Amino acid sequence: MSTPAAPSHAPTPAAVPEVPAGFVPFHADSDTFIGLCGPIYWKDVPGGTPILGMRLQSPHMNLRGHPHGGLLVTLADSGLGYAVNHVRGGPLAVVTASLSTDFIGIAHLGDWIECHVEIDRIGARMAFASCHLKVGERKILRASGVFAIVKPVEPPAGGHVHGRLQDPSPEAAAPTTPNE
Repeated sequence: MSTPAAPSHAPTPAAVPEVPAGFVPFHADSDTFIGLCGPIYWKDVPGGTPILGMRLQSPHMNLRGHPHGGLLVTLADSGLGYAVNHVRGGPLAVVTASLSTDFIGIAHLGDWIECHVEIDRIGARMAFASCHLKVGERKILRASGVFAIVKPVEPPAGGHVHGRLQDPSPEAAAPTTPNE
């Protein structure tokens, strides 16, 4: 009688989810909470707010077979904060002060979810934004957030700030995409 192989949590090359064109990894090598939730991707939208997206995989699902609400709220909160900071154009300097969410639809295993953000107002000390998580054109969550503008944080050497790899080394001077 043979012993079954230990389950592998690493995707095989054939199981790597398809990512739409234009999206690049978002904090993929981070050992923080956002790194555990992914993989999450982002796409720059010239003249607009960046879009965060992810493909739903088994670890993202709850016991009922739906995406875990905490994951969806994390994607919304991250998308809102990232967009506010991106529009501000500065270093990472916003923290969530308030977040309201409403679950208005459902997504399924394998769906591609995107976070589309609208900036409502950015002041000297507070910023206001809202978003929808969408599967195609279908809305599954709406959220609104208030963000405090705080003292910027310095990234760790080789760490990420604002979705872009920061590295003071001379070879980092050439433009690259995150995690190239």
